[in-house]
Amino acid sequence: MKPIPHNILAFFLGILLLSSCGPQLEQPTRAPRALFTPPNIPIPFPTVTVTPRPAPSARPSAIPGQLESLIPTEVISAPPTLVDEELYLDHPLSIEHLRQGEYPGSRITIEQEMEPGDEYRRYIVSYRSEGLKIYALMTIPDGDGPDDGWPVVIFNHGYISPDVYRTTERYVEYVDEIARSGYIVFRSDYRGHDLSGGEARGAYGYPDYTIDVLNAVASIKQYADADPDRIGMWGHSMGGYITLRCMVISKDIKVGVIWAGVVAPYPDLVNNWPQYATETPDIADNWRTSLTAEYGTPSQNPAFWDAISANSYLTELSGPIQLQHGTADVEVPVQFSTSLYQRLADAGIPVELYTYENDDHNLSNSFSVAMRRTIQTLDTYLKY
Repeated sequence: MKPIPHNILAFFLGILLLSSCGPQLEQPTRAPRALFTPPNIPIPFPTVTVTPRPAPSARPSAIPGQLESLIPTEVISAPPTLVDEELYLDHPLSIEHLRQGEYPGSRITIEQEMEPGDEYRRYIVSYRSEGLKIYALMTIPDGDGPDDGWPVVIFNHGYISPDVYRTTERYVEYVDEIARSGYIVFRSDYRGHDLSGGEARGAYGYPDYTIDVLNAVASIKQYADADPDRIGMWGHSMGGYITLRCMVISKDIKVGVIWAGVVAPYPDLVNNWPQYATETPDIADNWRTSLTAEYGTPSQNPAFWDAISANSYLTELSGPIQLQHGTADVEVPVQFSTSLYQRLADAGIPVELYTYENDDHNLSNSFSVAMRRTIQTLDTYLKY
């Protein structure tokens, strides 16, 4: 065997000396904050009930019914693991990051007065969100309001293709029912919708729409005829997703009502939502693909997916929630609502759930009773 040359031998000896004598960095340790970890709930539930909660009057009982499974893959995901707050604090979608944001809103500008509704006036208005001019539909009840101002409902609409969305179209009856019940209704046109500035990038892969709604809350608080201490929120489908997120970010929202909401944790949105008809396929596929490519799947990196899920912060909700969902909804699985209901109920958080046998995503067959229940819950927490 040939002897090893002296220059090569010296090189390896130098590396060994450097590795043994270099400074050793102490790794910081930090115990993660314990978050709400509800039990894994089997589905479907045979019946649905309403949890008791303080109220000035008795609530109607929920409509019972056998729930059909709409999820062909796996069951609702296991309880979220503890979240390392620092690890993903800077990600724009993380709840902790959004909590650190500033949402000043602006003065509301009346752009156009529209034909009045029954017992209320209608306006196209605008406000500011991250430098963008965002338009909205605002209704104000007729007559002299309470001394402290009218109670407010921030109205978060579901997915409508930005190419066809118009401020004055869709959800007309929904807004009308709430407006005639003595509320200022403020329905934001998220960025990129109709005349609103910015790009419509979708709700689930970007925080944009949530930020626009948080700035809407700040803006209506500055409006002279509104009571800043009596603000509720109503959301449908994607708007339910926005509502749940806003209620773990802001303490200004006293009550939330969600119809057919996308209210499951992100692991379920990735694994258990094949019917993502609430978004066009290119948008829906894009956020799943981009987030899993960068951070791994929910099973590979649960800390990230928990950090961006409002469901990891349920014990910090700003107020009670009412959930309503049709059992024949083919766009958003009814299990999203039943699972959230059970987790909130088990944690002792005020919640009620109404399901409607064989009704669709819009509760078309049960609209009147669903809206009556909506108004009752809003009145309970915003008027009495």
